[in-house]
Parts: sequence; C-alpha cells; structure tokens
Amino acid sequence: MDSAAALSEVEERIARACKIAKRERADVNLIAVSKTHPAGAIEPLLDAGQRLFGENRVQEAQDKWPDLRERFPDVELHLIGQLQSNKAEDAAALFDVIHSLDRPSLLKALAKAYDKLGRRVPCFIQVDVGEEDQKGGCAIPDLPGLIEQARELDIPLLGLMCIPPADKEPAPFFALLGELARRHEPEPGAWGLSMGMSGDYETAIMLGATHIRLGSALFGARG
Repeated sequence: MDSAAALSEVEERIARACKIAKRERADVNLIAVSKTHPAGAIEPLLDAGQRLFGENRVQEAQDKWPDLRERFPDVELHLIGQLQSNKAEDAAALFDVIHSLDRPSLLKALAKAYDKLGRRVPCFIQVDVGEEDQKGGCAIPDLPGLIEQARELDIPLLGLMCIPPADKEPAPFFALLGELARRHEPEPGAWGLSMGMSGDYETAIMLGATHIRLGSALFGARG
C-alpha cells in the first residue's frame, strides 16, 4: 500500500468532513496508528510530513521509535492502547500523550512516575461508552470521581476518549462522549475528544472529534 497516497486521500476526506461540519481543518489532529507496523512502513508517512503517531504497546514503541525520533525529532507519540500500571513509568518517559487513563490505580501509578521523571504527560480519560469491559475504559458513573482524583494528583487532562462497539452505529456513542465532555470539562471548549478510527472518522469529525486514530486507512492491513 502506498501510504503517502493514502495519507493524501485521508487528508482530502478530513478536509471535506470539516467543511460540511463547519469546522477548521486545524482543529482535527490526525494520529497515524502505527502499531504492528515496522519502521520501514512508517518512514514514508514521516517523509510525507505526518508527525502524530499512535502505538498500542509500550514495549513495541520502545523497540522502534528511538531511532526514528533521532531522525524526526518533532514526532509526537501517542499511547492509545490499554496501559498496565507497572508500565506507567516507561510510558511516561516515552510518550507525549496518553489516551487510555481509565482507573484510579493507573492514575496513581502515573502520578508517581510523573513526580519521579519531572514531566507530566497529558492524558485523555478513556470512557467505556459501550459498556464493554474487555476494551477498558472508565464506567460512566465513575467518571466524575476519576476526574476529581486526576486534578488532585495534578494529572493534566486533555479530554475524553472512546472506542464504540464494533457492531453498532458509532454516532450515538460519539455524541455521548461529547455530552460527557461538555458536562465535566473545566470550561466550555476546554477538552478534546479522541474518537474515530479508519471506518468512522468522518462521522466522528461531524460530532466534534479533535483527535482521530487511523491505522488501516493509512497502512493497510496490520503487519
């Protein structure tokens, strides 16, 4: 798959969705999800100017990104997969944004890691909008408490993230995440929405996504 050509096509579709939604293209951050793909598959996108990338696993990112970042130091690396508490320090050292904060034990582990490393990586709180335990995510009734605890521990919050059920229309779940953000954000428009993947990102943009996470649309099938 010609990933540079795929990036151009995706950019056209993002721009079209933004125009229909009366949003600025600059308000939507495209994260190229490079999980399972080797450095050789990532380089064409880097050469084409893509700088935001997402990984699911800390170990995989540790293996392939240090060399790439030496050549492309302006890359911004996002952790989009579930994070084990015992990997919190490694994640805090490597990633620029974490999208999967979803429970008090992880929050405490991150706060400890941030204090040790002297850097505070901003996070999205992952919300279990579809009530699917296997995907991770904070249960909706637990969200206010987790937000309060994050503030007490000085964890910077960028907003909310979700992964809708694969077998259902995503729009209602995206709308729900937007409503939850409006309900809990510190001031209107302060929070972003990390939602939308290769099969539904245009719908997500229509419903306010600020960060979309695209893998197969850019890389083809997983490596």
